Amino acid sequence: MAFGWLTVLKSVPWSDVISNAPLVVDGAKKLWGTVSRQPVRQASGAPAHGPALQTLEGRIGALEATLAEQHAQLVASSELIKALADQNAQLIGRIDTHRRAMLWLALAAALATLAGASGLWLHFAR
Repeated sequence: MAFGWLTVLKSVPWSDVISNAPLVVDGAKKLWGTVSRQPVRQASGAPAHGPALQTLEGRIGALEATLAEQHAQLVASSELIKALADQNAQLIGRIDTHRRAMLWLALAAALATLAGASGLWLHFAR
């Protein structure tokens, strides 16, 4: 099972993910800004002039209530997308930090191996 995840993680173009993380965050912030600033229309309280108008006003009121509910859901969804984009940016930053640390550790391990091999060579060469 771990082998499958390792294969997936190796196939991800991390340089593209890291370079595009700020764009994702900016897009999520723009979406949140756009959606959260949109006003929700309220039903007008105009008097009705007959049963047909009352029926239409009732239907319009129901549609406006549905629209307000959908707008609230859209605001909540865009807030979630913004939060996920921020978490993604933090995760990408941490992954990049760990990647750099692993490169330094690999370099240190290679130097230690080289020093050990040269020490053994000098010891047996005498």
